[in-house]
Amino acid sequence: MNRDLWDKCVEFHGHQCPGLAIGFRAAQIARNKMGINYSQDEEIVCITENDACGVDAVQYITGCTLGKGNLILKDTGKMAFTFINRKSGAGLRILLKHQDTEMTREEKQKYILEGPEEEVYKIEWVKAELPEKARRFKTIVCEECNEGAPENKIRLQEGKKVCLDCFKEYTRGW
Repeated sequence: MNRDLWDKCVEFHGHQCPGLAIGFRAAQIARNKMGINYSQDEEIVCITENDACGVDAVQYITGCTLGKGNLILKDTGKMAFTFINRKSGAGLRILLKHQDTEMTREEKQKYILEGPEEEVYKIEWVKAELPEKARRFKTIVCEECNEGAPENKIRLQEGKKVCLDCFKEYTRGW
């Protein structure tokens, strides 16, 4: 385990915890198995199936971020990350296996960081559909609140262009 990188992830995240360890180890496994490095732009994409602590480690280690558009949240609540190399098309899904054994917080973190990777994680090569690269959209000013929003987030309501905050969803209870 790269102790220096772990310490930097902890500093970035704010504290050490088993959740951070989950993403840290998954990102390390992806780097080793896929031969990938820090993504300067969108060379590497990560689809995270959770919005928990481990996502911070994935961001720090891989360079996959919401802002660059190469970190995609598919919130199933599973401790799973799919890493995709845009150049090769290779995809690797890494899922934390469920453990029934009772462990303290410290024991769990140590197990995640240092246990045999095939015992701790389900690791499988997958054919992943690549998301579209991040796009820039024209800003439209909402005719209700006068705040700008990207055109793909604007809705028509009673003939006015409105943002998602001002849009009143029509539903009949279905």
